[in-house]
Amino acid sequence: MARKAGGGMTVAEAGRMGGRLVSEKYGPEFYEKIGKKGGSSTANKYGPEFFGRIGKKGGRAVTAKYGAGHFERIGRKGGQKVADLIERAKTLESADVEKHPVEATPSD
Repeated sequence: MARKAGGGMTVAEAGRMGGRLVSEKYGPEFYEKIGKKGGSSTANKYGPEFFGRIGKKGGRAVTAKYGAGHFERIGRKGGQKVADLIERAKTLESADVEKHPVEATPSD
């Protein structure tokens, strides 16, 4: 975007600056709170089935843009990420057990 005459900032720059200031002042919980308020308000105004309609509309747009196999590809990618994280956690857990073995307590 072009700068305004006189050295002013663009709308995008102003939005970024405002968002950063709000984030610093109120923290991420603020965004969660206002997001829930907005979602509840939208559901009350348009009904819960509204989200299904807009989700399908968005899904069709994404399919048109990226092709029919897009969701399959990103699903596989996400599943692989989860599998990798699980494997990493198991490796870290077993390394921790080797470093700090649980000692057996004598029974009476």
